Amino acid sequence: MQRRTCVSLLAALPLARPRPASAQSAASPSWRPSRAITFVVGFAPGGSTDTAARILAEAVSSVLGQPVVVENRAGAAGNIGSEYVARSAPDGYTYVAGAIGTHAINQLLYPDMGFHVVRDFAPVSLTLQNSCVLVVHPSIAPKSIAELVTQAKAKPGHFNVGTAGSGSTQHLAAVLFERQAGVEFTHVPYRGGAPAIADLIAGRVDIVFAPIVEALPYLPSQLRALGVTREDRSPILPEVPAISEALAGYVFNTWQGLFAPAKTPPHIVASMSAAVASALQQPRTKQRLEELGFRPMGSTAEEFATFQQAELRKMEELVGVPDAAAK
Repeated sequence: MQRRTCVSLLAALPLARPRPASAQSAASPSWRPSRAITFVVGFAPGGSTDTAARILAEAVSSVLGQPVVVENRAGAAGNIGSEYVARSAPDGYTYVAGAIGTHAINQLLYPDMGFHVVRDFAPVSLTLQNSCVLVVHPSIAPKSIAELVTQAKAKPGHFNVGTAGSGSTQHLAAVLFERQAGVEFTHVPYRGGAPAIADLIAGRVDIVFAPIVEALPYLPSQLRALGVTREDRSPILPEVPAISEALAGYVFNTWQGLFAPAKTPPHIVASMSAAVASALQQPRTKQRLEELGFRPMGSTAEEFATFQQAELRKMEELVGVPDAAAK
């Protein structure tokens, strides 16, 4: 069976790639809200999207001088929250904390979502880049990526990998690993990343490609980290090698960004984009995000729109009729 997967384009789009927040020039917002703003998260509290959205909301609130409330509308791989925002008034007071899954992958897995990820949204800002860490239950034999590959090749399907669901970024990270390493895992999909981690700790699954922020509380006492999916070692897990150190060429990065409903006035979008850039430049905000394994980005609305279009084309090419959706 031919395996297809996707890789983030952050390292492959020199023209479309927004600069990190530290390099962005943050203009002063020209539009100022007169009441509270809502950031909608399409996932349950405690996950990586929710955690980052709450940090960003606090920082944006300090820039704009109005409360920014995070509202969780979980379900359908983030589609419930996205649809809610797509149908909200385009007045600058409601945004969705989107991600590669909700705004680049889901359209290929769920053709009847009831909204369109481009037509129904106005991109505001690419907020951050994130990576995963391959974590295992301490009882399994492999102590390194090289050992995992060797043993997985000897016993196809022996190791099971828990994910946040079929087609999730965790699943695609695992599929990419299988493809590049020439191994086969048994896929165990869950309804979210938290239950996958819980079953990994309990010893019911062997492997999880977890967002760094979700794995950190359990390292190293309850889980063993074998490698990170980013291009290099993570500053917060310097002792954990990049998977690419043992498996050349393996990189899997994800991203998050802020979207407004379509037809939101351009001056409001530009003002919110500037507010996000200012928020991401705050030293305390940068520190909080980086301590959790996030890389603050920040972009103009135009840069983010170009970036999203490129990601969509890449997903269409590589996911296609996805192996990820069928397993």
